[in-house]
Amino acid sequence: MGRVTTALQELRGAQKSAKGVSLYSRFVNRPAGRYLAAGSYALGLTPDQVTLISAAFSFAAVAAVALAAPSWGLGIAVWAALAVGFAFDSADGQLARLRGGGSAAGEWLDHVVDAAKLTALHSCVLIAFYRFPEAYGTGSDGWLLVPLGFQFAAVVTFFGGLLTEKLKPKPAPGSPAAAPSTARAVALLPVDYGVFCLVFLLLGGGKLFVWAYAGLGVVAALFLLAFLAKWFRELSAVRR
Repeated sequence: MGRVTTALQELRGAQKSAKGVSLYSRFVNRPAGRYLAAGSYALGLTPDQVTLISAAFSFAAVAAVALAAPSWGLGIAVWAALAVGFAFDSADGQLARLRGGGSAAGEWLDHVVDAAKLTALHSCVLIAFYRFPEAYGTGSDGWLLVPLGFQFAAVVTFFGGLLTEKLKPKPAPGSPAAAPSTARAVALLPVDYGVFCLVFLLLGGGKLFVWAYAGLGVVAALFLLAFLAKWFRELSAVRR
């Protein structure tokens, strides 16, 4: 217990900037990840092992969406597994900082798992719409385009964000971090992965889930356009 307490104290002073992070990630996921990182540290786990634990929870949920008939109970189980997987996804980086820094291979593994999870989740929603059209009300083939469109927006946003951070010049060492904006943190909630996971609580609602999922997909597409314009503008000022 002493190691966990000590780890928590160290982690509170080693958090990443809250700039550009939604309220869910700032006040729910990161704190949950902090406790998981402290517990993992006490157990002697490595960041890569924590990443794989995150993947196990996430892909169990993803598989359940495609393979199991929709129900309210399934929705609760899927949401819980996705949320726990997301918390462990935050924990691996925090654990790496606690251990004195991560590795290039660890960061690579984290990003690969995130990309696979994002792609697989929307693919499995498409499979679910195809396998259980009566339950979801997705008998028309047009509904199968919804997960494809959502997947496109999510993947391009994920990759575009990573590439933008890679290409932008790093701030000078010791420079103060910009203060996080509460308004921006609220505005980002509709495209936060943790908020997206909540929609799976509606799996037992049939068409209710479909419309909620489609609505978030439209929001994701609109945010993608805004992000692309912002990123291009920022990178246009960078001299190579």
